[in-house]
Amino acid sequence: MLLFGEDIKTAGSLSLLVSLPTMLVAFARYSRDGSFAVLGANLRFTAVMAAGSVAGAVLGGLLLGVFPDLVLIPALAVILLVSAVKLARHD
Repeated sequence: MLLFGEDIKTAGSLSLLVSLPTMLVAFARYSRDGSFAVLGANLRFTAVMAAGSVAGAVLGGLLLGVFPDLVLIPALAVILLVSAVKLARHD
């Protein structure tokens, strides 16, 4: 968004498109070495996280055309700042 001057909706969509190959390669590697076994051991947590992810994606997709960029950009900035603070405080 900042580098190429694209609007936030286009930048978000392109970000997902670029992330897809990375996620597919990671999924293939983790599948081969059995790293997903931990998900079965934490099934409740996995189910809650999956449901939240799906609900967030659906809700975000529905609201994408509703809010203008002037609302989305500051909201994204706040989310990123809160995430950065939480990450910095994590032990």
